[in-house]
Amino acid sequence: MKKVHPEFAFQSRELEGQIDGTLGDPPNRKNYDMMVQALVSEYGNGDGLDDVNMMAFALVDRIRFSDPKGLVREAMDYESDDPAKVFAMANCDGDDEGKAMYASICENHPELARQAIVTAFLYKNQARWEDDDQSLDQLARGDEGDDDELDDTSAGDDFTQLFDQDGGDRE
Repeated sequence: MKKVHPEFAFQSRELEGQIDGTLGDPPNRKNYDMMVQALVSEYGNGDGLDDVNMMAFALVDRIRFSDPKGLVREAMDYESDDPAKVFAMANCDGDDEGKAMYASICENHPELARQAIVTAFLYKNQARWEDDDQSLDQLARGDEGDDDELDDTSAGDDFTQLFDQDGGDRE
């Protein structure tokens, strides 16, 4: 399994939350389909929000990936100077609206489209990559717990009492 850029991992998790939130509980497929159709229409017309997740949301059900290994490699770098490389690794051949949307986003928003394509890929292929462990247990590893001790940069009592109008005598 490959590690991906932390921003791609974040965007993929956000996309999952957005899709789950739109589907609702219990899942309302009609509501979800209406949302996707509205996004596809907007992006197909050359409009739409400049938002990675919204664009990935529009793509996720229509996009097909022809080079999964290449997309995993591309997911290691969030910013790239060659979006056409990613465009060649995927397509939306299923329907005319999907084709129009794909062509439109690639032409009008190439950098954002690259990120949305990779995000949609990661969402649909979660078993192909792994995220950095950001759990509290992982973040605490190697921490010696010496946060309670004052270090040389901490303000001492003598300094802080300079600003205390009561001179430190409180009742």
